[in-house]
Amino acid sequence: MTPSATALDTPETVTDASVKAEHPWQALGSEHFQLMRLNALPADRETGLRPLRFVSLGRVERHSETESFLRLVVSLPGQNTHKEVNTLDVWADHKQQQIRINTDFPLRCEPANRGLGRFLLAQAVLWARKRWNHYTVASQALLIKHAANDAARLRRDHALQAQGFSVTYEDAVQMRAVCSVGRVSQLHSDWNDNKVCMIDTLDSATMLQNADQNLHEQSAQIKKLNERIDRLKSEDSTLRFTISMLAIFAVFQAALLIWIATR
Repeated sequence: MTPSATALDTPETVTDASVKAEHPWQALGSEHFQLMRLNALPADRETGLRPLRFVSLGRVERHSETESFLRLVVSLPGQNTHKEVNTLDVWADHKQQQIRINTDFPLRCEPANRGLGRFLLAQAVLWARKRWNHYTVASQALLIKHAANDAARLRRDHALQAQGFSVTYEDAVQMRAVCSVGRVSQLHSDWNDNKVCMIDTLDSATMLQNADQNLHEQSAQIKKLNERIDRLKSEDSTLRFTISMLAIFAVFQAALLIWIATR
C-alpha cells in the first residue's frame, strides 16, 4: 500500500462512517508498542531517498458481543503526522459476520513506498484470521483523488493485489475502482520483510548494546588518533624551530664568510 489507499463513498458507507465516528472506541489510543525497522532501499525516482529508519507500531483492540475493533498506528520519531496517516482501523461486525477495513478514511502511509501499507494490511489479516476466518470482507471504492499520480495508483493496486484483493476499474479512464475479496480466508498475511521488519525487545537491546560498544570503540580510536595528531604537531613544531635555527645559522655563517673575504 502506498500513500493512497482504500475509502468507501457509497451513501450506506457515509452513514456507517458517521456512526463509527461517534463510537467510543474511535477515541482509543495505542496501548501496546513495538519497534519496526524500515530497511534502506535504493533511491526511487518518485519518492526520493529511502534510508534506514526505525518507527514504532502502536496497537489497541477491543471486543464485545456485537463487534470487535483493531487500530494500528505507525509513529515516526521526531515527526508529527495527521491522525489519518499511518492509521489502519479494522471493524468486525459479528451480527453480519463481516470485516470492514478503514471505512472512515483512506489509508495513507508515510514515508511512502516503504512497504508500510502491505505490512498494516497483513497485520489486519492476521488479526481477523484468529477468530473470523469465515467472515466476508466489505468491498471498498478506490478513488483517483486518493492517488497522487499514476505511479502511486499502480503501487496501491499492486499492494492490494499482493494481499489477495481484486481491483476492478469501473471506467476506461481508471478514475474509479472497486477493491473486493470474498472472505478473510482468501487474504494473504505476508508482507515484504525486505522492506519492513518487526524487532522484538531482545533484538532491540542487542542493537543498543552493539551500538554502545561500537561508540566506545570509535571513541577509543578517535582518542588515539587525536593523541597521535597532537604528537605529530609537537614534532612538527620542533622541526620547524630546528629548521629556522639552522637557516639563521647558515645566513650568519655566510655573512661571516663574506665579511672575512672582503677584509
